[in-house]
Order: sequence, then C-alpha cells, then structure tokens
Amino acid sequence: MDLSHLIKITKTEKKRVGRGIGSGKGKTSGRGTKGQKARENVSLGFIGGTLPFYKKIPYRRGLGNPKRSPKMVPLAVNKLSVFPPKSEVTLESLIDHKLVNASKAGKYGVKIVGGGSIDVPLTIHLPITSAALKEVEKSGGRVVNV
Repeated sequence: MDLSHLIKITKTEKKRVGRGIGSGKGKTSGRGTKGQKARENVSLGFIGGTLPFYKKIPYRRGLGNPKRSPKMVPLAVNKLSVFPPKSEVTLESLIDHKLVNASKAGKYGVKIVGGGSIDVPLTIHLPITSAALKEVEKSGGRVVNV
C-alpha cells in the first residue's frame, strides 16, 4: 500500500472566535471595530430602524377572518335529473344522492344555478337563480320559497 492510495479524510473545524490574540480571531472576532454590525444582538429582520420587510407585506387580517365571505356551493340544474319525478329536492336529499359535499354544503349552503336542461318535474326547497327557475318550471316542477 502506498500513501498516495489512501482516502483523503480532512475535516476543517469551525474557527473558534474570541479566544485571544494568537488565535487570529481574537478581540473583535473578525467583526471589525464598533458599529451596529459588530454588536451581538441585531435581530434578523432589522433594516436600520425602518419598518421591517415582513411588516410591509399586506396583513392577513387574522387566520379565521377572510376578506371575502364564502359563497354558496353552486349546483347545475341538469344534475337534478337523477331524482325520480315529483320528488322533493332539499339539502339532505342532495347529500344522500352525493351531488354535493356534505361538509361544504352544510357550512355554506347550496344554490341551484342554470346550466343545461331538466325534464323531470321536481319540487325544490333551495335557493335558485332565475335561469334555473325557468328550466324547472318548463319541466313542470315548482320552487318553494326558502
């Protein structure tokens, strides 16, 4: 075996600062002399006394208080054709037929919107748009005010 075939396993250790003149990093420990950056406790987001960057970005206004109020879950009127004729359409029946997500629908509500046509007469007990109302009445159904 030859010394040139040995694996190189050098490891540079961290320079120990503030350990006397002979260490090469004594007294000011490589920070220069005086001034703000020579001090120990300058916070991470400090930008010379002005407003820090993380405070300049827009406020979140609280995690539980979004700026926009959530909208109702829209459901196209043509999806209601899975119901048998002359049945009543309520929030519970939509959840039973798996047309809407139970957690979102229960929290925000469901609104029937236009989109397609329906040929099954139904009684609807939910909020509805005018376009969807025309489709339901054209098919022979009716809408009960909620």
